[in-house]
Amino acid sequence: MRTYLVGGAVRDKLLGRPVVDRDHVVVGARPEDMLSRGYRPVGKDFPVFLHPETSEEYALARTERKSGRGYHGFVVHADPGVTLEQDLARRDLTINAIAEDEAGQLVDPYGGARDIERRLLRHVSPAFVEDPVRLLRVARFAARFAPLGFTIADETMALLQQMVRDGEVDHLVPERVWAETRKALGEAQPSAFLRILRASGALAVLFPEVDALYGIPQRAEFHPEIDTGIHLEMVLDAAAKLAPGNDLVGFCAFTHDLGKALTPKEELPRHIGHEHRGVKPLRALTARLKVPTEYADLAELVCREHLNAHRAFELKPATILKLLTALDALRRPERLQTFLLACTADKRGRLGHEQDDYPQAALLQRARDAAATITSAPFVAQGLQGPAIGTAMEKARVQAIGEINPKN
Repeated sequence: MRTYLVGGAVRDKLLGRPVVDRDHVVVGARPEDMLSRGYRPVGKDFPVFLHPETSEEYALARTERKSGRGYHGFVVHADPGVTLEQDLARRDLTINAIAEDEAGQLVDPYGGARDIERRLLRHVSPAFVEDPVRLLRVARFAARFAPLGFTIADETMALLQQMVRDGEVDHLVPERVWAETRKALGEAQPSAFLRILRASGALAVLFPEVDALYGIPQRAEFHPEIDTGIHLEMVLDAAAKLAPGNDLVGFCAFTHDLGKALTPKEELPRHIGHEHRGVKPLRALTARLKVPTEYADLAELVCREHLNAHRAFELKPATILKLLTALDALRRPERLQTFLLACTADKRGRLGHEQDDYPQAALLQRARDAAATITSAPFVAQGLQGPAIGTAMEKARVQAIGEINPKN
């Protein structure tokens, strides 16, 4: 029985990054051997155990054989005869197929350490194409490691394109698409996720509403980058800088401009009303992928209201209060924060405007704080009842906002 540290822990050590999760592979053991040593079983599809003291995961070495379509179409084989090399061979990328023995020596049969030095994302074996989730994982790793200079090997991109042509991507279940997308939107450079999906052909299959943005022109005086798809990539990366790891901000940025793909051709490059046109495709996307309500609702508010945020200094106090009410910002100020981060990213996601200030955020925050100071107590004390209290509070809140933004 031999134990090895594997996967992301080894990769991140070689990259000099913090090691978050430590996973292990056990070679030469049976489930009963693990149980006799006090390990706790947790695996359903294959034998995985938790260490009795550290609670780190220890999986028995295994192989996988394709038996059908999609993510679940595999037969797993785990017994003491499975070698470490065989276990590593079933992994997606060479950089994730490195092991470290108990003496700290690397076991690297597929050249993962060399690929780390070359900054290359490369598949381990042709069996890569058997699991469609790997396409999303590779795109997600590209989003994580693009700032370090990682690119995808040509032969790996060819396999991604083959998976799309062969229809493997069509069998991805919504939950897995959402899980990988959500993680990617929290990475350091989410634009790489989009570019990989688009280059492979998977973006048109998984996110047709987003794919449709590429090639759609915008007015050059507002968008020097012209192409709406490029704008979206820039907004995603701006969001990642403004709110590192915040996939909720990332998703709002991801879906904020879907309406521009529906602008009538005769109106291009203007996009009047795109904020309202975008609601329908956004709802279609969130329903298809079973996106959590918190994400779907706030993304729709960003889609519908981001232009109002940009025009904040021009809005009447009553309109600002209406915006804050739509966001439920008086009760849930964190929603306003997310909204403003996404709007700031939209402002900065333009060629040559990456460092622009966004004073609208401070104005709307001050407006929220001013409105929140108005409570029902003084109006109840005056003897008002029922709807009259709400009416009086609304009037007072509009007045309070007007004092910090005297637009009438």
